[in-house]
Amino acid sequence: MNTQKITFLDCTLRDGGYYNDWDFDTDLISRYLEAMAAAGVDVVEMGLRTLKNQGFKGACAYTTDEFLASLHIPESLSVGVMVNASELVGARSLEDRLQQLFPCCADDSPVSVVRIACHIHEFDEAVEVSGWLKSRGYRVGFNLMQVADRAQGEIETIAKKASLYPIDVLYFADSMGSMAPEQTARIISWLRRHWRGELGIHTHDNLRMALQNTLAALGEGATWVDSTVTGMGRGPGNAKTEELAIEIAQLRQQQVSLVPLMRILRSDFRPMQERYGWGTNPFYYLAGKYGIHPTYIQEMLGDSRYDEEDILAAIEHLRVEGGKKFSIHTLDAAKHFYGDVQSGSWNPASLLRNTEVLLLGTGPGVRRHKWALENYIRENNPVVIALNTQAAISSELISLRVACHPVRLLADCHAHTLLPQPLITPWAMLPEDVKLALDGKDVLDFGLSVEPGVFEFSEASCTLPTSLVVAYALAIAASGQASRVLMAGFDGYGADDPRNREMKELLDLYQRTPGARELVSVTPTRYELTSQSIYGMS
Repeated sequence: MNTQKITFLDCTLRDGGYYNDWDFDTDLISRYLEAMAAAGVDVVEMGLRTLKNQGFKGACAYTTDEFLASLHIPESLSVGVMVNASELVGARSLEDRLQQLFPCCADDSPVSVVRIACHIHEFDEAVEVSGWLKSRGYRVGFNLMQVADRAQGEIETIAKKASLYPIDVLYFADSMGSMAPEQTARIISWLRRHWRGELGIHTHDNLRMALQNTLAALGEGATWVDSTVTGMGRGPGNAKTEELAIEIAQLRQQQVSLVPLMRILRSDFRPMQERYGWGTNPFYYLAGKYGIHPTYIQEMLGDSRYDEEDILAAIEHLRVEGGKKFSIHTLDAAKHFYGDVQSGSWNPASLLRNTEVLLLGTGPGVRRHKWALENYIRENNPVVIALNTQAAISSELISLRVACHPVRLLADCHAHTLLPQPLITPWAMLPEDVKLALDGKDVLDFGLSVEPGVFEFSEASCTLPTSLVVAYALAIAASGQASRVLMAGFDGYGADDPRNREMKELLDLYQRTPGARELVSVTPTRYELTSQSIYGMS
């Protein structure tokens, strides 16, 4: 290994910006730059260059020459930016776009390094920009994404094509965090069959192998490596600068100071990590193992509607169906599966007309007031509908179960097959893997579509503003013309939990909708509902 050729790049402000909209305080940026210089970093990738302007984003989303000129950048640091190839491919006026992104030549700009983040299918077109950038004096890198599962022939073809263009460094990214050092070495050997220039690697930490893969790449002849402070980056994050700096210094036999880096780690980046929650965990580990895009995990962890079972079920679903490219429509199962209005085959009025419904939620109020609820059921004989697999009261007192979210159904399929009650669900619209898992279950098919801001009730179907099971259950009561709905176990959440607001809006919309049933909470609740005590109703 020629340690003199190693280029150590930190991309914290670019990759970490996905959490805070690239809105880093200028004082932090100044301290960060001093820390990078002291730690032996060669290039700081200060952010993105983009022409998109939708919603507020901070200075590091654009990283203009004017912004960079306002900073004090230590002389030992070169400045880089990244451009997404998706903004360049398919453009009718490619040169105009490049001119807007890079109005100055490198000699007149604080930027000297430009990396193009590029999927394999974009490379043939995107590689053309390398000549334009080189002619203006920039060092050019291409960052190939999602190469871990590509065939040898595809990778060699890319390397052969790259060798025809003035590219300074050919990077490959372990986008899914699924690689091991052996695979890292294998990909480098394939690239080396045709590419004789410098190689670089960008690693993700799903399997806690980011640093090991980076060092393995160096051992195989890669000369560009990158990292972020605390691994700050989408989902499981990246190799950690504070660790890689130690390894690079040792390889170079170089004296560095980590004190400034440790200070900003304690004062700024650790608090940010606690707030935004990047870093690996078992969910990211599974995503890396199965080649699932980490943004799926990031989105679910940031959404209070998904609990542990939901996330594991979604991972299993994506493992089977494929999740290498993130799509919010795939994750939002309600919109994905319930987009079109379809009628079911079961009319709930056949069972619920003029009958009192007792709806069992999943809050602790059901278990805490179990005795009174069971006593009321035995004396008054309401139709008892349990959400999902709620089992806090005696099974023989539950009439029906209701479930509608495919992700939750994936998590609960086995439990539902063991429970004796019929299951109300939009059967005709469920994905085949869910149907197969529920084979043999007594199912009542009540149709469902999702349209924001809408509650509508029909004989055998409904339209809801959300796929939440409580909305589906309330629609069933309305379509079934129940006399009223008693609600138990709808305790609510802490005062600052966004689920309280979501539930309030949902209940308000329901109660304003023609045909809605009267709602009465019979156990403690934080929601704005008519409330009575189950203890005074027997």
